[in-house]
Amino acid sequence: MTQSAAEPLSAPRPLPGQVRTLVVGAGFAGLGMAIKLQESADTDFLVIDKGEEVGGTWRDNTYPGAACDVPSQLYSYSFALNPDWSQTYSPQPEIQQYIRNVADRAGVLDRFAFGTAAEDARWDEDTRRWRVTTSRGPVEAEVLVLAAGALSEPKLPDIEGIEGFQGAVFHSAQWDHDYDLSGKRVAVIGTGASAIQIVPELAKVAAHLDVYQRTAPWVMPRMQRPYTRVEKAIFRHVPGAQRLQRTAIYWLMEGMVGPPLHHNPRFGFHLARLCRANISRAIKDPELKAKVTPHFTVGCKRILFSNDWYPALARPDVDLVTDPIAKVTAHGIVTADGTERDIDALVIATGFHTTDLPIAEHVAGRDGVTLAGYFDTHGMQAYKGATVSGFPNMFFIVGPNTGLGHSSMVFMIEAQIAYIMDALRTMEEHGWATVEPKPDAQRAWNDDLQTRMRRTVWTTGGCSSWYLDKHGRNTTLWPRTTFKFRDLLKSFDPEQYVVTATEPANEEERVA
Repeated sequence: MTQSAAEPLSAPRPLPGQVRTLVVGAGFAGLGMAIKLQESADTDFLVIDKGEEVGGTWRDNTYPGAACDVPSQLYSYSFALNPDWSQTYSPQPEIQQYIRNVADRAGVLDRFAFGTAAEDARWDEDTRRWRVTTSRGPVEAEVLVLAAGALSEPKLPDIEGIEGFQGAVFHSAQWDHDYDLSGKRVAVIGTGASAIQIVPELAKVAAHLDVYQRTAPWVMPRMQRPYTRVEKAIFRHVPGAQRLQRTAIYWLMEGMVGPPLHHNPRFGFHLARLCRANISRAIKDPELKAKVTPHFTVGCKRILFSNDWYPALARPDVDLVTDPIAKVTAHGIVTADGTERDIDALVIATGFHTTDLPIAEHVAGRDGVTLAGYFDTHGMQAYKGATVSGFPNMFFIVGPNTGLGHSSMVFMIEAQIAYIMDALRTMEEHGWATVEPKPDAQRAWNDDLQTRMRRTVWTTGGCSSWYLDKHGRNTTLWPRTTFKFRDLLKSFDPEQYVVTATEPANEEERVA
C-alpha cells in the first residue's frame, strides 16, 4: 500500500543501505524526479526530506495569505494538469493539496523517507559512491540529486538585540499558528513577496501593525478571479482546452515580464505606469505615496503582484516605517532616529538563503572539497545549473542561475529533470560509472551567463537585490528565455563531460 502524502509516516521503515539514486528534497523537484525515475522503470531510488510529507516550500510556508504569484495554470507539472484550480492564482493549501494528489496518483511514496534530514554527503573515490549521513542512518548512492531548492532555508536579519526580544518571533516560513495575533501590536520586517501577502491579512486582525521597509518594491495589480463551473467543466472535458490556456499564459508572461523587460529597461515604462496607477488607486496621502514609490528601474528586483498591499498600508492602524532599524529591545524596535515602537510580536519576512545555499556546506566532492568551499573560490556556479566539476555523479535541480523572476519554476524543474534522466540513460547505455562536467565547459557556460547578465536590468537597474551574491554577481537567475533553457537541456551532452568506465577507478581510465 502506498503511504498517503497527507499523513506523516507513523512507523518509518528502515532506510536501504544502498540505492542507485538518492534524491534530497520532496518538493516539486524531488517528486518530479521520483515520478520520472519510476516511469523509466528505474525503481532503485530513495527520496529523503526533513519534513513529514511532500510539498517542500508549499508544505512549510503556511503564513496567512500564502499564495503563488504565478498563474495557477502554469504552476503545475506539464504531465499532471489540474482542472480544479479554484482561482487564477492559487492559495498555498490548494497547491499543497495538488502536490499530495500527484504523489498519491503516481504511487512513488513507498520510496520516500520523511523526517529524514541529509546531514553530510561525501564522495568516495575508491567505491565511486556517495556516502550520505542522514538523521536516520547512512545511505550509499551511485548518484546524488540535490532537489532541496533555493527557498528552503529561512534567512534571519542580523539586528542587534533581536535574540533578547520578549514577545513572539517567527519567520514567514516558520509560522506559529498557535499564537493568536488578534488585538496585538505587530511588526513585520520586510516588504518582499511574502510580506505583501502577510501584511494585508495581519492588518485585518492586529490592533496596530508596523511595516519596516528598506526598499519599496514595484507592485502590479493582480488579475485574480475565481474560475467558474463552466471553465472547470471545459478544462476537464474538452481535450486540449486547458493546455491551450496554459500555453497562452506562458507566452504572455514570457513576453510581458520576461526577457524583453530584462534586456531592455525601456520596455518597463508601461509596467511602471501600471504600478504607479496601482499606488494611486489606494493611497492618497502624498507622504505615504512617496514612501511606496520605488527609485529603481522596474524589473531590477522581482515584480510583485497584489491588489490589497497598498490598501493595507493606507489603513490608519498601519504605519510604514522607512527609517533604518537600529536595534530590537525586549519589547520593541528602535529606529535610527531614536524612536522606539512597542510591539507584542515580530514577524520576519526577509526571505531565504539563495546565494549561499546551506546544503553546500554539507556536500564534499573529490579531495574532500565542499560545495561551499568550491563556491567561495569560484562563485556559485554549475554547468547548465545541473552539475559541478569535482563533484562526480551529483546533479542539481534548481541549481545556480536557474531561477526566474517572471514565470513558473516548475517549467525549469521539468527541463532539469529531463536532462538528468537523459544523463542516467546515457551512463547506463555506455557503462559509465561517473560523469562530471569538464572545467572548461563549466567555465564557458558561466562566462557566457555573466556576460549576458551585464546587459540586464538586474545589473543596470539601480537596485541591490537577493539575486546578487557578495561579489555583485547574479548567480540566481536565468538571463535568457525559458524555452531556450529547455532547448539547451533537452539532451545530455557527454562531450562536455569527463567520464569513467565501470571498472575499478584509476586515473588512466578517466576519459573525455
